[in-house]
Amino acid sequence: MITILKPGTTEERRNQLTRWFESQGLQVHAAIGPEQTVLGLIGDTSGIDAEMLRLLDIVESVSEISDPFKSANRKFHPEDTIVDVCGAKCGGGNFAVIAGPCSVENPAQIKEVATRVKASGATMLRGGAFKPRTSPYDFQGMRAEGIELLLEAKRETGLPIVTEIMNANHLPLFEEVDVIQVGARNMQNFELLKELGKTDKTILLKRGLANTLKELLMSAEYIMAEGNENIILCERGIRTFETYTRNTLDLSAIPVLHNLTHLPVVVDPSHGTGHANLVETMAMAAAAAGADGIMIEVHNDPAKALCDGPQSLTPDQFHRLMAKVSKVREAVTCD
Repeated sequence: MITILKPGTTEERRNQLTRWFESQGLQVHAAIGPEQTVLGLIGDTSGIDAEMLRLLDIVESVSEISDPFKSANRKFHPEDTIVDVCGAKCGGGNFAVIAGPCSVENPAQIKEVATRVKASGATMLRGGAFKPRTSPYDFQGMRAEGIELLLEAKRETGLPIVTEIMNANHLPLFEEVDVIQVGARNMQNFELLKELGKTDKTILLKRGLANTLKELLMSAEYIMAEGNENIILCERGIRTFETYTRNTLDLSAIPVLHNLTHLPVVVDPSHGTGHANLVETMAMAAAAAGADGIMIEVHNDPAKALCDGPQSLTPDQFHRLMAKVSKVREAVTCD
């Protein structure tokens, strides 16, 4: 249920109503904007008399929400959420660029890539330390050592780091990680999501390989229900019958999600296409469609990469991509 208060409602009156809702066993999510205040009620609202609420002199309107996701719903939070990661912002007109190798391989590799992507305009450094691989015989990542190398690269460049978690038991290793990524395979690992909801870390939540947007938002709801609202959604392509690309990059997800939720939405064209020669085009398309950021795999020597070399750009290719994406954003944001 959503209760919208009339303009000019005092803080005291708002707090009185909030305390009454809480006395009814409800959680209250208050979105206080310049023009209106929205009180989102989470829980069993069957005992709330909507007609009685509408008669209150401070209430403008009362409505029910049929969507199962509540905290993530834009109706609860009309303004865009801006996620701030050590000064690097995403959402609300702020464009995040997350770049780096699929996996951390050695100190020289991650430092070189970090330095180069920052020089080209990246705002965050990505790198896999724990790698979920289809084959048990493929490189699984450097694990704790990989996180240490990412932290060293952060100290040298100042870039916040983004890396994937696979198991809630690994959380102690992520204490200094700025953004914890939940990969496509773990999007519905609900026990993991609940544990991440108890942290204050920013969570980059990737859409599953065969999941709907509703399911993605319900996964975000699991995190938010535990108290963590620092979430960035990521469209990374879904599995279809198409074989010329690794996945099918669903760019329509950007406007659909922006209509449904206040959370920022970034796009990963590297996994979305699986081919380096397609990444630049789809990154520009994502920017044109209104994405709040992009996530690009960059490797200093893709031919020798231990993971996902075919979809990784070189630092020079990334630099050219950034110049083109910048021009697209200027074109679509001009008045």
